[in-house]
Amino acid sequence: MLNMHPKYITDEQGNKVSVLLSIKEFNAILEDLEELDDIRMYDEVKTLQEPSVPIDEAFKQIETSRKKK
Repeated sequence: MLNMHPKYITDEQGNKVSVLLSIKEFNAILEDLEELDDIRMYDEVKTLQEPSVPIDEAFKQIETSRKKK
């Protein structure tokens, strides 16, 4: 886990309105969000209980579809 060091921008009343992060921290958050999205999609697909296709067969189907276009 990346150790975050956020800096806050406040309004005149002292309310936090924005956050500043280093590029490293921001990119780490984006990577984590992308991984979480992948996990969510995987979990969603697993609940569909549709038959799976071996990856080699899937690639063949994709290539065949591309060649037809």
